[in-house]
Amino acid sequence: MKKLLLSLLFAILPLLMFSQSICFSKKDEMQLMASNKSFIKSHALPKAYHHISKAGGVMVEFNTPDGTMAKGFYIPAAKPTPYTLFVFQEWWGLNDHIKREAEHLYSTLGNVNVLALDMYDGKIATTREEAGKYMGSASPARLEAIIQGAISYAGPKAKIATVGWCFGGALSLKASILVGKQAAACVMYYGMPVKDVEQLKLLQTDVLGLFAGKEKFISPQVVKEFEENMKLAGKKLSLKSFDADHGFANPSNPIYNAAATEEAWNMAIAYFKTKLK
Repeated sequence: MKKLLLSLLFAILPLLMFSQSICFSKKDEMQLMASNKSFIKSHALPKAYHHISKAGGVMVEFNTPDGTMAKGFYIPAAKPTPYTLFVFQEWWGLNDHIKREAEHLYSTLGNVNVLALDMYDGKIATTREEAGKYMGSASPARLEAIIQGAISYAGPKAKIATVGWCFGGALSLKASILVGKQAAACVMYYGMPVKDVEQLKLLQTDVLGLFAGKEKFISPQVVKEFEENMKLAGKKLSLKSFDADHGFANPSNPIYNAAATEEAWNMAIAYFKTKLK
């Protein structure tokens, strides 16, 4: 009887821990925008691209605290290192463009593990309508479970940095809150910021925010509010709003802005290199 009770305890303990650790129990404004027709139309279809890894990147699976498995595109560092960079997809999903960006970050930063998380559990959008559906219908509990699983996969001694674009920009900030004391750095590209000051107080790293000054959804007003909320939370935020539209840093996007992308990239790399020494 005692063995049975212990077995049941060990079986349900991860679920109990997960249920108590959910930071974001409802869909945020980023997800709610998925049903906005103007927001949907503002995203041009990505150009066709097939990625072949030159750095040994592979798809991996890892356990999540909700009792299922999650996946990610993983590139291990050449030598042992405490640093792992989580890369978060745009609203399209973990497509080959994100894998290319993950590998670009890996080759530029040097000896860092890179894990691009599959936040849609294998689904990849090929139309704007699909992307809106996937982003809008994603369960916040499942999104957090994937991030928590990735944290466990990186290990309890890992120093974790995050970066993402669009929906992934929002997830980058949330993930840096979730990792707690393991947080090493956070870069978010034109994603909806967390607006709850109490949540922002949980951040254990500063943040680099790279935004699109021309867009009306994550607008200059939203960015200003984020700046004010970070001050109230007592957290450091470095900010740059570019004279560009949402999605400007995606080379597969017809509205790609090469100059803004290069400047943002250089800022992100310089920031990461100071944090991931």
